[in-house]
This record gives sequence, C-alpha cells and structure tokens, in this order.
Amino acid sequence: MDSNQLSEILKNGENSRVQFKERLDNQDSIAAELIAFSNSKGGLLIFGVNDKTGEAIGLNYIQIQDYGNKIGTIANELIKPQVFITTEVVDICGKSLLVVDVAEGIAKPYKDRNGTIWIKQGADKRRLTDNNEQIRLFQQSGLIYIDEMKVPYTGIEDIDTEKVKKYLVAVSDEDEPITPTLLKNINVTKEDQLTLGGLLFFGKNPQKYRPAFCIKAVSFFGNELGGSDYRDSEDIVGTIPEMFQKSISFFTRNLHHIQAGQSFNSTGLLEISPVVLEELLQNALTHRDYSKNAPIRICIFDNRVEIISPGKLPNSLTVENIKRGNAVVRNNLIVSYSTKLMRYRGFGSGIVRALKEQPDISFINDVDGEQFTVIIPRKQQ
Repeated sequence: MDSNQLSEILKNGENSRVQFKERLDNQDSIAAELIAFSNSKGGLLIFGVNDKTGEAIGLNYIQIQDYGNKIGTIANELIKPQVFITTEVVDICGKSLLVVDVAEGIAKPYKDRNGTIWIKQGADKRRLTDNNEQIRLFQQSGLIYIDEMKVPYTGIEDIDTEKVKKYLVAVSDEDEPITPTLLKNINVTKEDQLTLGGLLFFGKNPQKYRPAFCIKAVSFFGNELGGSDYRDSEDIVGTIPEMFQKSISFFTRNLHHIQAGQSFNSTGLLEISPVVLEELLQNALTHRDYSKNAPIRICIFDNRVEIISPGKLPNSLTVENIKRGNAVVRNNLIVSYSTKLMRYRGFGSGIVRALKEQPDISFINDVDGEQFTVIIPRKQQ
C-alpha cells in the first residue's frame, strides 16, 4: 500500500473494513478487533491514527517494533483458532503508520481467550450471542450443514413414503423397501428424527415444523413495495419441489403472454423466459440460508420481478463470481436431492443460463441486511 492509497482510506473514515487506533494499550481489545474482522470479511487495523478525527498522529521506531511484536502474539496466543495477518509500515507526510491487514477467516467462528465471539457491525464490533448467528458462522467454515441437522419433534410418521419412492427410483431405478435403515442411509432421518433436508423434500407437511420456510408471493399494482393494492397473493407451502411448481404457476398466471409468431388461438409466450424463472427460482430454493427463519419472497411489479432470498452470498462469493458460474454449496443435502428430483444441475451454471436468456437481470447481495435479491426487468406494456 502506498501513501496515496492510505491517505484516501484515512479521508473516508472508519467502516466495517477499516478501524483506526492511536495506540496499542489493551491487548484484549485488540484481540476483539482482529476477531471481528476475521469473523466478518476481513479488514485493516491502522495504528497511529486518531480514531475520532482520522488524523495521522504517527508512531516512532520503538513503538512500531513493539506493536508489531504484540500484534503477532495476540494473533497467535489470545485468539482461537489463530488468525492470519500481515503488517506493513506506511509513511504519510513524514508520519509512520502501522497497517495490519486481517484476512477473512476460513475457520470461523474465532473467539478470544474468554470464549467470546466478536463480529463487525458497521464501523463498530459486537459480541455474538444469538444462536442462529453462531450457527451461520459454523456453516461458513464448513463445520456444519444446516440441512443435515435434525428437526426437533419430527418422526418417521411425518414422511411421505411416496415421495421417498420417487427419489429411490430416480437414484437407482429400483423400488426398494423403505426401512428405518434406508431412511438413515439417504439422510432423510437422523436418530429417528427428520433432517431439515429430509423434511423439506419428503415431509407430509414441512411448514408444520418450519412455517417460515415457505414462499410469499405478491403481484402488485404499480412499482412500489409499499403499495396496498395487489392483483394476486399466495403463501406457497409444501416441499421444495412442490413450492417450485406452485411458484411457476404463480408466475404463469400473473405475467403477460405475448403473441410472438403464434396463431391467434395460441396462449402466446410468457413475457419472461421460463428458463430464467426456473433457474432463478431453483437457485433461491436450493441456496438460500436456512439458518434464517424467514421466507423467500416473490414480488411482481409492473416494471420488474424480484426474487428475494434470506441470506447473503456464502463465504467469498460475489455477484461477479456467480455471473461467471462460480458456486459455493451452502446446503449439500438439498442440492443432492434437487439434482435428482428437479431440473437442477448443481454446476453453478443456472445464473449463466438465465443471463444468456435475459442479460439485463441484476443482482443485489445485501451483506448487512443478509439477503440476496434478483431483479428481472419487465417490458412496459
């Protein structure tokens, strides 16, 4: 980093990726800052800067050497697991600043020596106490998969055996007897309770135990989410394949059909390609964050369609990544079932296919709000 880059950072002030410290006076406080960065998206901790004004105060040679040693000790001994950092000294107008670059962690959640988990919240940090948020950090590190966890109070009586038979035929082209051992082997159950993936694909009534894991669909008049008038509204429930089919039906009856070379008696073509709707809807159902107790939302406006999924993009994925076909599987079990029971391929190519059909689709990865939005423009009638 050169002095011009650092000057620009100081001018913009603190944010979720930048923190200023005038001095290193409390090692536990610095450990909390490093942990918060590691548990979030990483960032820069800059010493020798007034954290109120952003003014470069500077450090002398002895301070730089002392702080560098202490930072290494903190990263290695006061944080579990240890975090990875790099340091460099940058001069601004004759004042030396110590820049500590903290990488996003790959073994989240990181904790201090008291077992406290810290995360970033805007320019500040906070203790993480919510169980669901902690689960999401474990999920990001690959230590657990939400869809493989047991759903309390469920039992074998909640399984629709006909759906299991359909899956077995799709997997092996054989109609095997459904036994407790078989259900366990294909991850539908664990210790006589349904896994979340098992419930969402083979349950008789998945929303009985997870009512928020549905799709709320609304077709509005106009282009504002706050509008009180709507053409059509439906709470779509059932298994993932059932919600997929019902959502496609909702699209079909609420989007325009266009005569494009068909005869007068033809129903016409849907104004948005079915390929686009299918790929993006499957993507939402398969890759949403099931640790968040919230529904997928479908909003049809006069000028656009929005599909809003709970959860930001996992790990280091960005919008540009997914446009190129990159993928990180958040829900292994659900993806596995989807490839057998839906038209889902699981290669990360769904976004690419959708963009090929309609290049003006846009994506918003709301990191702070923890949701992912797909916006599909409609042609004004």
